[in-house]
Amino acid sequence: MNEFMKAASELAAENLSANSGGPFGAVVVKGGKIIGRGRNHVLENNDPTAHGEVMAIRDACSNTGSYDLSGCELYTSAYPCPMCMAATVWANIKKVYYGNTRKDAEEIGFRDDDIYELMGKLSADAEDADTIELRQLDHEETIKVFRAFAQKTDKTIY
Repeated sequence: MNEFMKAASELAAENLSANSGGPFGAVVVKGGKIIGRGRNHVLENNDPTAHGEVMAIRDACSNTGSYDLSGCELYTSAYPCPMCMAATVWANIKKVYYGNTRKDAEEIGFRDDDIYELMGKLSADAEDADTIELRQLDHEETIKVFRAFAQKTDKTIY
């Protein structure tokens, strides 16, 4: 077994006894070394964003002192959910290795595929009222801060 996938799988297995969340673990690797580790802490932290991949990304960012994980790889025990996939993209991680599939996650009760399907339907003008409503509100006011940001000369785009 690949050493990094083994580490991710071991983190996932910790939750079988810890009951911190689902059986998901991940590691971030750079230059052949693990720089971030994470396992699902949704239940322990009462935080629906505390997925294994997000926790590993947070740990790697903390350890490197950077939000930019370019050149890193993510090893995760399961195909990333939409939130984790987005976090991976935001972190500039270009390569992801996963163990279990979306179908595998569905078979043990997780709804990742439902969320992927919903995201395929959503746009600024669309919604799935059974799951979420999206309504634009007060754009004429909220856009003012965006315009001010656009004018800043010392901004950092990430």
